[in-house]
Amino acid sequence: VQLQASGGGMVQAGGSLRLSCARSGRTGGSHTVAWFRQAPGKEREFVGRIAWSSWGDGTAYYADSVKGRFTISTDSTKNAVYLQMNSLKPEDTAVYYCAADRRVTVATAASGYRYWGKGTQVTVSS
Repeated sequence: VQLQASGGGMVQAGGSLRLSCARSGRTGGSHTVAWFRQAPGKEREFVGRIAWSSWGDGTAYYADSVKGRFTISTDSTKNAVYLQMNSLKPEDTAVYYCAADRRVTVATAASGYRYWGKGTQVTVSS
């Protein structure tokens, strides 16, 4: 599975950005796609995840720090996963990564995901 995150940029506090994660390769079957972020000098932090399998689509799950402001969704093919970020705060500034695993998982640790894309920078100014 190959992943490519895009859509980062610079925005003022209170603004919005939508990140995209394009999936390619072995994208069929059960899957979990997660978003993580890493600010300078800090550990990589779980943002949220969404999962699906042949039984259906799971509900997205979010870290408390972004709940109510960020939304994860997919396109109809599930080859694109989006992270809509609203009401952005300076503390949301980080490099954002999408990660995936070819199974349904509730993992919130980076070690729980086998596939990673290159990050995209999000900078929120006050």
